[in-house]
Amino acid sequence: MSINKTRGFLYWLARILGDWQAISSGSSKKVGRRIGRRAAGKTTGKMLRKMF
Repeated sequence: MSINKTRGFLYWLARILGDWQAISSGSSKKVGRRIGRRAAGKTTGKMLRKMF
């Protein structure tokens, strides 16, 4: 397994664990905030990809 694949897997795992932590906290406010931030990050990433 290459370094890039390992790093990608670890980032994916961190996202999943962050989602799990927000859900397990029991606060719908935290879950909603996390969903909003992930959506904003994806949108920003797509826009930056188009620019460069």
